[in-house]
Amino acid sequence: MKHLFYTSLFFYVCVFPHPQEKPGFTEPPRPKITITEKTIYYKLAENTVPIRIQQYGERTDMVFINLHDDEMTSVDAAKRILEEHGGMLIELENNGQRNIRFRLGQYSYKIDPNRIFSKKGIRKSLEQLGRTSDKAIDEASKLGERILGLVPAEAECIIALHNNTPGLFSAIEYAPGNKRAADSKMVYINPEQDADDFFLTTDMSLYEKLANKGYNTILQDNKNCTEDGSLSVYCGKKNIRYVNCETEHGKSGQYYQMIQTLIAVVNVSSEK
Repeated sequence: MKHLFYTSLFFYVCVFPHPQEKPGFTEPPRPKITITEKTIYYKLAENTVPIRIQQYGERTDMVFINLHDDEMTSVDAAKRILEEHGGMLIELENNGQRNIRFRLGQYSYKIDPNRIFSKKGIRKSLEQLGRTSDKAIDEASKLGERILGLVPAEAECIIALHNNTPGLFSAIEYAPGNKRAADSKMVYINPEQDADDFFLTTDMSLYEKLANKGYNTILQDNKNCTEDGSLSVYCGKKNIRYVNCETEHGKSGQYYQMIQTLIAVVNVSSEK
């Protein structure tokens, strides 16, 4: 099996096979996890944005966040994982749409909710999607602050849930010489994996462990990455452990497998 690495250093990753289960092995039943939920109706200018919070069991060290309401493959797979392991899920509900529309006076605005974690990123997103104003930037910034305020202080890892469309976004973009190369510090591409299915993380340890599992993985350059208002950049600047798990729309089995691996890796890292 050949593997390709893109990095400024010589770096080798070995892929270790998963141990085989013993014949007749039966996994003991897990205790049923209690699910509680609430919805916050956040006032964004003259509009309302529902923020749904689901708590699975009592575990608050693992927080899943879904910002794009049109990327439901990721959410469906994550819920299966949460039912098994526990944790928190924060979802923006936006009628199945990616971008959020809101009205302010006589004007309407549109913002990418994964671009609301810095005023510079907000301004750029508003301009790209229509119009901008200082007041609209302030309103979008407050929504970002509200979402961040929902993350428990004891959270050890934020897991962003995303899906993409084939041919429009992949791990290849972060490789040297490509569009997003300046945003990555290290990139691992496994040619036997679909480049549309990948992890992006702010954490070196998680990068190494996920790459060792054979998944396409990007280590964000937290110091030099483009300030685009995204949650990954915010977490990188604040030294918060963050992972974006990304697959094509509809690949629920692949997404479930990737999140299952990620949870195992995060748990091992947290124990050290």
